Amino acid sequence: MSAESLLLGGRYEVGELIGRGGMAEVHLGHDTRLGRPVAIKMLRSDLARDQSFLKRFRREAQSSAGLNHSSIVAVYDSGEDHKTESGGASVAVPYMVMEFVKGRTLREILTERGKLPTEEALRVTEGVLDALGYSHRMGIVHRDIKPANVMISGDGSVKVMDFGIARAIADTAATMTQTQAVIGTAQYLSPEQAQGQTVDARSDLYSAGCMLYELLTGRPPFVGDSPVSIAYQHVGEQPIPPSAIEDSLPEEIDAVVLHSLAKPREDRYQDAASFRGDLQNIRLGRAISPEAAASLAALAAGATATLSSSEPTEVYAAQTRPRDDAPPAPVGGHATSTFPAAVSREPRRDEHRGRRRAMITVAVLTALAILGFGAMQFRAMQAEAAKVAVPAVEGKPLPTAIADLRGSKLVTVTQRSERSDRVPEGSVISQDPKPGVRVDPSETTVALVVSSGPSSVAVPELAGMTVPEATAALEKLKLTVGKTEKVNTHLQPKDRVVSTVPKVGESLEPGGLVTLNVSTGQVEVPKLTTMTQDEASTALLAIGLKPKTTYRQTDQAKEGTVIAQDPDEGELVPAGSEVTIRVAQKLPPKPSPTPTPTPSPTASPSPSVTPTGVPLPTITPPG
Repeated sequence: MSAESLLLGGRYEVGELIGRGGMAEVHLGHDTRLGRPVAIKMLRSDLARDQSFLKRFRREAQSSAGLNHSSIVAVYDSGEDHKTESGGASVAVPYMVMEFVKGRTLREILTERGKLPTEEALRVTEGVLDALGYSHRMGIVHRDIKPANVMISGDGSVKVMDFGIARAIADTAATMTQTQAVIGTAQYLSPEQAQGQTVDARSDLYSAGCMLYELLTGRPPFVGDSPVSIAYQHVGEQPIPPSAIEDSLPEEIDAVVLHSLAKPREDRYQDAASFRGDLQNIRLGRAISPEAAASLAALAAGATATLSSSEPTEVYAAQTRPRDDAPPAPVGGHATSTFPAAVSREPRRDEHRGRRRAMITVAVLTALAILGFGAMQFRAMQAEAAKVAVPAVEGKPLPTAIADLRGSKLVTVTQRSERSDRVPEGSVISQDPKPGVRVDPSETTVALVVSSGPSSVAVPELAGMTVPEATAALEKLKLTVGKTEKVNTHLQPKDRVVSTVPKVGESLEPGGLVTLNVSTGQVEVPKLTTMTQDEASTALLAIGLKPKTTYRQTDQAKEGTVIAQDPDEGELVPAGSEVTIRVAQKLPPKPSPTPTPTPSPTASPSPSVTPTGVPLPTITPPG
């Protein structure tokens, strides 16, 4: 499958080749999901079967993904693409998806312009040191700072890239002359790297000093015919001050550059911030640090390096011992050791001397071979003895895990976050290398995956809380208040949370939005007319209002129904308010009319008693 038609991870379209290095190729790509351009770095297929390259490439992806800084090219994603070789075998080719920076490398700019103006050179180096300061705080040493690994974007921003590649090359390179990439790297190599010693953050600062030297003068501090000769100078020779090449440079720049290029690392800048601070001091016209200023005094007291020929293959006079029969170099001139000695007029004497020199050469080479083999064996034993077992830190809080690792001399630690429902937030989910594996602390980066909390969160009960209280409770669970809605209800006092959307107990991803329904402390009076007295009273009590009943006799409504209310329906009143309902009462029945009596004639009344008061008997006439 051609690169143009390749789709990685079902998401990244691979386009044209835009860069090639010692172990990887970089293509312009397109993220089909987010619709943005990306840069895709892929391990060269001819190296994909080399476990050392695979391991280092994967570690670079893991380390770089944990770096998030404006001056570092971001790594968005990584994975592996399975390719089928001509013989039918399948090989996994790892890749990294990175930020695409529209710009050029410093190497391209230097090739075109030769050098940079002083102000620009200082500004660019400050950007590189800003990135290094961040990566060093994160426990990552770049190991390969050079102009080819620094991008300058269209707006002038500085971007450092390729974290970890130098380690991958160093692991598999038997000598420093195997690839052109390593030859270029040798010009920015720290003395400890050249001697195979453990490197730390100060090694990056030395390389940054070499790069600054080239930005200011148009050439690295040391040049030679081979990486070995250049490495020798890094270890044993003093660089000449930049002002000896570019006389417009002030002595403060000489001091800062020479301080960054001190051979013993303890004599250099100890951190990127100090180096960057002195560059800013120069730009702003302030005094540089006393440590940097002392570099000039040290140079005047003991440094005697002499500038060699301007040809790039020449070396400094101090680096090569002249032959016994070579004429002495003229005072103030260049070394002549790279040229053949004058032809002798005594051929026999020359022949004898040549045989003797050959014998001495063979003897020296034999001794060196024996010593070299012994040294290799000794270093192998030393390396094995220096190995430590990786402690188990899974499940431990991150500070405890880092302390345990540092207790085992494993100081280079990277970390990335991942959601976990089983591991508490801030504790280690997994580690690489695994516990018990024996490793060389100086060459090992321990990658930790740290829990950032559960993958989903249940909405808590917030009813009765104020808005600030509810907000704090949500933030504690990594949830966010989306908006607040006012609701009329008696269920909570004014300005208290009544309910939420989503409801209590429903799940949200961390960072999810929750709507708070907050009480106004008021309720809307419902329509009560046509209800019965009991229905109206129940309706009012249900929304926190108190019914007050009055009666009115009428024949216009059914007895017992509400014929009027106060306040009217739809009005807002405070919860607990009294609502008067007027209930229809039956009119009393009208009274029947009383008949008027008719008078009739009667006889003269007879006495009913005797004069003495004795009742007289009633006499009924015969029928």
